[in-house]
Amino acid sequence: MPKRISLTRYLVEQQRMEGHIPSQLRLLLEVVARACKRISQAVNKGALGDVMGSAESENVQGEMQKKLDIIANEVLIEANEWGGHLAAMASEEMEGIYVVPNRYPQGEYLLMFDPLDGSSNIDVNVSIGTIFSVLVKPEGAGVSEQDFLQPGTHQVAAGYCVFGPQTTLVLTVGDGVAVFTLDREQGSFILTDEHLRIPEDSKEFAINMSNQRHWAAPVTRYIDECLQGTDGPRGKDFNMRWVGSMVADVHRILTRGGVFMYPWDKREPEKAGKLRLMYEANPMSWLIEQAGGASTNGKHRIMDITPTKLHERVSVFMGSKNEVERVTRYHSEA
Repeated sequence: MPKRISLTRYLVEQQRMEGHIPSQLRLLLEVVARACKRISQAVNKGALGDVMGSAESENVQGEMQKKLDIIANEVLIEANEWGGHLAAMASEEMEGIYVVPNRYPQGEYLLMFDPLDGSSNIDVNVSIGTIFSVLVKPEGAGVSEQDFLQPGTHQVAAGYCVFGPQTTLVLTVGDGVAVFTLDREQGSFILTDEHLRIPEDSKEFAINMSNQRHWAAPVTRYIDECLQGTDGPRGKDFNMRWVGSMVADVHRILTRGGVFMYPWDKREPEKAGKLRLMYEANPMSWLIEQAGGASTNGKHRIMDITPTKLHERVSVFMGSKNEVERVTRYHSEA
């Protein structure tokens, strides 16, 4: 049997031997992982834990909140506010930032998260997850929303936890992508894969086809060519997969390749896209790039975008490098 390496040991070795992370970031990531375990427990209880259904409230995005959205948000805040590692947090479920209260010491990091991605799938028992991103707070007294408005290239850690048949934590600190599986008997995350690599080519795409009539021409062109299969210009058959949880769709792509697309469409032309740049697109983009893939908004590398507001939205094309480069080229040609 190969030696079982826990998340704690992995992070200690990243700090001590590889020099990739300082001690305070290591401790922060362990706290985030513990919070994900608590969220996983709530998800697993389902109807038995009275966590199903709507909370009858809306978040700042104007979306109806599920009970688990609120629970997951509270778990992440309560787990992280007192440890002394953070200066502030930002979440999809909160309009503004959450500054660490004065009764606790303030650290040098900023944590952003989508506490429960894919919450429309909660009640039908389909995979959902938590996405997170860590930045270093700029120097200076106090903390403000402006401190969070950094491009994705400034991330020092990013990851997600997918709650599916297994609870899986996927993490990067800039040294490739590592995967940990929750051992429920031990109560700890165990390293089960590292240095993931996404194939440069693929025969699989993930997009919500029901929105096809609203797409821009470059997206329509790309998908039409895929659907023509061996008879079309691509000369090969493609499969379509769509879970409706970004964590589930991206996790599949990290595991076996493909391209995930959530483009701008004509329904809300004033918005650059549907997904949020800072706590969805940026962390996922870094994971994808660390695994050898690519991620753009159709024109530019996503992680080069400097945000102008906390809940900024963006179009997303990420996954196998050659497929992302093709659909991005179609945008430039248009």
